[in-house]
This record gives sequence, C-alpha cells and structure tokens, in this order.
Amino acid sequence: MFITVSGQKGGVAKTCTSIHLATVWAERGRSVCVVDADRNRSALAYGIRGELPFVVVPVEAAAKATRSADVVITDGQASSDEEELRHLAVGSDLVLLPTSPKARAVELTVELAQLLRRVDVPHAVVLVKVDVRQQRAAQEARAALEAFGLTVLAAEVPLLAAFDKAESQGIPVFSATDDRGRADPRRMAGWSAYQSIAEEIECLISKPLSVASRSISPLPLSA
Repeated sequence: MFITVSGQKGGVAKTCTSIHLATVWAERGRSVCVVDADRNRSALAYGIRGELPFVVVPVEAAAKATRSADVVITDGQASSDEEELRHLAVGSDLVLLPTSPKARAVELTVELAQLLRRVDVPHAVVLVKVDVRQQRAAQEARAALEAFGLTVLAAEVPLLAAFDKAESQGIPVFSATDDRGRADPRRMAGWSAYQSIAEEIECLISKPLSVASRSISPLPLSA
C-alpha cells in the first residue's frame, strides 16, 4: 500500500499525519516505511528525536528501503507545482490531503485537488487541527469541500497540545507527556482519530473512489 500525504503549504499536519498513520499500521504488525520527500526533512527530524516503530528514510534512499515494506507513506513536499506533484503522487494508491477548517486552507486544498485530477490520482481529504470548541467551522469546511466533489474522511483529527509534545519528543501521541513526565489526558483522542483514519483509508483503497471524487465541480471557489 502506497500513501502520499501532501499539501500546498507547511503547517497542515502532513508530517504528524504521516508519522501517526505509519504508527497505526506498524502497531498492527505491518512492515512500514516513511519516506521523507519534504525539503525541510520534518519526518526525519521527528524520528531522530525519539523512537518510532518503523523506519524513516530520505527520498534519495527510498528505492532500497521500501522493497520489503507492506506500507509506504511519503511525507510530501508542500508544493503547487504540477510536475513536482506528478512525480510524487503518480503510483500512489491514495494521496491524502490534511486540511484545517479554515477558509484559505479549504481553498488551497481544492486547488491541489484540481492538480491531482489532471494527473488522475485518487485522493481524499482529512480534516485536522479541529478545535472541539468550534465544531461549526469544521462542519462548514466539510460541506465546502464536499460541494467541490472531494472525498472527506469521516474521522477528524482534534487540535491537541499533545501532538506538539509528541513531536518534540519524537514519539507517537499516545506516549506524549508534559514537562513533568505526566501523560497528557487528551492524547488518546488524537490517537483514536488516526486509528479511524487508517481504517477509512484501507476501505477507500479496497474499492474505487466514487466518480464524484475524481471530477471537480465547476462551482466558484469559495469556502
């Protein structure tokens, strides 16, 4: 299974999503490799800080490192360049587009989806950094994305300080602790979200995405 996690700009939880989906499948006994194709090398930095149950390699080493992997997740470069996106995404079973529930983030995701349509690569959106105190914003973002014919996963990743703590420690969110070494009380909400996302991805890959998810609606771009 080949998954590419992509976005048009940084700060959209691409690396967090790549790392945690890889952890879900590794915890389920799959052989997993994360390929860091981002020029910032965020996934490699994440892995170096701590200990993860899978390997993280730079894109230059991907050919050899991925040969025996059951699951390959590419943490893609934030870019809107069609040729660069083509090289990165073609061959993927699914391109996952993490998107925060903000108007500009939705617009950028729709633009990126248009590029993916042109290279005919299956893709889906996952809402991330969802503030539980602002559920209406998430609902409006979901409705806007679906209005453009995009497949939006049902599971949403909550906005949690635990993710920042986990990244700084180089560990999965379920192991995140505060400065005093105490387990973050909300960490499992984030972990549960990625478990659900992994299951949805497997379901999407096991059957073709709907026709609607492959053809963008000619609506005016708005969120």
